[in-house]
Amino acid sequence: MKIAIYLRNRLLENDPRYIGLIYRFRSGGCEVYEIGDGQEIAAGTDIFVSVGGDGTFLSSAVLVGASGIPVLGVNLGRLGFLSENSTDEDSLVEAVLSGRYTIEERTLLKSVFLDGEDESLKDIYPYALNEITLHRAGPAMLGVDVLIDGNPLPTYWADGLLVATSSGSTAYSLSVGGPIVMPESRVLIVSPIAPHNLNVRPLVVPDTSEILLSLRARDEKVFLTIDNRSMEVSPGLGMRISMAQFSLKRIRLSGSSFIKALTTKLFWGEDIRNGR
Repeated sequence: MKIAIYLRNRLLENDPRYIGLIYRFRSGGCEVYEIGDGQEIAAGTDIFVSVGGDGTFLSSAVLVGASGIPVLGVNLGRLGFLSENSTDEDSLVEAVLSGRYTIEERTLLKSVFLDGEDESLKDIYPYALNEITLHRAGPAMLGVDVLIDGNPLPTYWADGLLVATSSGSTAYSLSVGGPIVMPESRVLIVSPIAPHNLNVRPLVVPDTSEILLSLRARDEKVFLTIDNRSMEVSPGLGMRISMAQFSLKRIRLSGSSFIKALTTKLFWGEDIRNGR
């Protein structure tokens, strides 16, 4: 088995947990190589191992791209929702070598920029695993006009707006009041960020929808964020967001589940009456 290991935070390359993980894979007969940002994945790679936190996992999605190589998230960070597996578990390597895992198909978003004059947009990776957001860069709130399959919604007056996948329902979308969505659900979430309307709510739409965004802004710049990549863009920017034609394959080890991650990582339903 050929395994690529990605560690975005190079300050952790001497961490005993990281060194031990590589050692156990190699002791199991695997061909292991380390990969860095901007490097090509070697031909014949069977599994991509993302070591760090959820930010590292999002960066791994960029490196893997449309290759179809499954990604295993190993947590050296803090929360570790996408990267839920611990290096302290000897069973992690055993489960991978024995095939005791399932592969989830995680929806990706594709963004198309409708402002052809901005040269900087040509180099940006347009796909997102969690969410795409537009956010104010100055003191004035944004007006965000949204069309869902050509049907206009009332203008959102807010700090910004995000479009999230079901994977992203437990990320930024959750913090702005969006719903928790099972990752296998084929939906997208449209959520305003700190809205100035009392009567607007997050909206769940089919992942087959085409979403067009345009802005009404008084500031000269706004922030565009695609997962963990951010840049300033012109408020004249228009965007078309839809489901990508390829998905991210995520490895889930036997014994783990989305509900288990919710209760152990986010303490969902924590109540003294529920016991332990």
